[in-house]
Amino acid sequence: MKTFKLSPSFISLMEECKRCFWLEKHKVWSRPVAIFPSLPSGMDNILKKHFDKFRDRNRLPPELCNRKSCENLRLFGINDEEKQLLSLWRNNKKGISYTDSDGSVLYGAVDNILVKDSKLIVLDYKTRGFPLKEGTPEHYKNQMDIYNFLLKKNGYEVEDYGFLLFYFPKEILDSGEVVFDTELVKLPVNPGNAERLWRKAISILNEDCPKETCKWCEHV
Repeated sequence: MKTFKLSPSFISLMEECKRCFWLEKHKVWSRPVAIFPSLPSGMDNILKKHFDKFRDRNRLPPELCNRKSCENLRLFGINDEEKQLLSLWRNNKKGISYTDSDGSVLYGAVDNILVKDSKLIVLDYKTRGFPLKEGTPEHYKNQMDIYNFLLKKNGYEVEDYGFLLFYFPKEILDSGEVVFDTELVKLPVNPGNAERLWRKAISILNEDCPKETCKWCEHV
């Protein structure tokens, strides 16, 4: 049995097209990648710095502190040990990972972690161009399930929910500054779903290339 290293993005690719997923992970062919805007990446970096400033003061940022659902929470990283862990978990090449008995690896890089009564809660930032639509948070459920599965496999207690914090532009002030609005979504998580997806992914990769095609791989 071959071993593979998978992340939430590859799980999403599998859900879109099993054949594209198989071809990609077997290094036969890669689906063309669109140009990715730099704004979300830039926002992600400054948001982490923004949250870390409040964490170092043992406070929550205003996006969270006035929310009833965020009572009795603190940001992970209040001591050197936690800071080192969070730095590792945020690393896109390493993240938080788990290796199964066959040697296959599942990993993911989190944005931030909250703590409530010793249980960990994943907090993920999302930058959008417009307010949320119905069903938008559910697009990220597999990703959040995977993060919680990884934390559990690394021996941490987790809550049965995570938070998605959406940022989207609201207005431009006379000074030229852009004001963003926020919406916090509490999303139920299911680590069992993440394990099911991972096992499904490994099973597909250890079988023959799927025959069903999509518009991207139909001529490969």
